[in-house]
Amino acid sequence: MSEPAVALEGATIRLGGRAILEDVSLGVARGEFVAVLGPNGAGKSTLVKAILGLLPLAAGKAKVLGRPPGEANARIGYLPQRRNFDSATRIRGIDLVRLGLDGSRWGIPIPGLPGTKEKARRVAEVLELVGASRYATKPIGELSGGEQQRLLIAQALVRRPQLLLLDEPLDSLDLASQAAVAALVRRICEQEHVAVLLVAHDVNPILGFIDQVVYVAGGSAVGGRPRDVITSETLTRLFGVPIEVLHASDGRLVVVGQPEAPFHHGDRHA
Repeated sequence: MSEPAVALEGATIRLGGRAILEDVSLGVARGEFVAVLGPNGAGKSTLVKAILGLLPLAAGKAKVLGRPPGEANARIGYLPQRRNFDSATRIRGIDLVRLGLDGSRWGIPIPGLPGTKEKARRVAEVLELVGASRYATKPIGELSGGEQQRLLIAQALVRRPQLLLLDEPLDSLDLASQAAVAALVRRICEQEHVAVLLVAHDVNPILGFIDQVVYVAGGSAVGGRPRDVITSETLTRLFGVPIEVLHASDGRLVVVGQPEAPFHHGDRHA
């Protein structure tokens, strides 16, 4: 079997002397779609930063694409928490995606240089993959939130990463757009054989697309199949207070308990 894309064993992450996450063990296989869930401030983004090597482990072991965290970042596509584009932003979507290839150099691509045609083909290929070709030449400030997010995912994919880290890419999108982006990510996993870690607040729009969840709460994390992790017993143990998971007739999960439910299922931006 191939080596996991991400493997953590007994990982502990501290900030300012305080343990944010302790004794976390999880594995993400190549080509697997994993959602990272949990309340605000639980450590979801902290976990992503540790995978990128931006935060060192205080204890435990970690391998990312077979290397220590930070050493394989050239093979990782990373989309940080939602960026807001002003409506007056004139950069075109296709140029934004091209920055994924040329963002580390000064100036614009010079026609005729070696590799120029190959790069143009790759940009066109990834735009087609995310379904953004028809509006890629429009200024990004004129596009909807869902269209912008597709272009940002294309930018993260353009260098053919083996691991994709998406930090709250569904935030501020309506429910239809959330489901569309989740379906897109599922397709990317299958066609590109990319492992994906997607940080989210609400599991319902992505429940039918994911392979695993990693639930972060109470300074710990539990990973596995959604039906095994998102249970009354598991969440009660993580939060240290009674939590009840209800299964609605339409297939949605509803989590209730005190303190405030760990994530609200439905349109939290309504």
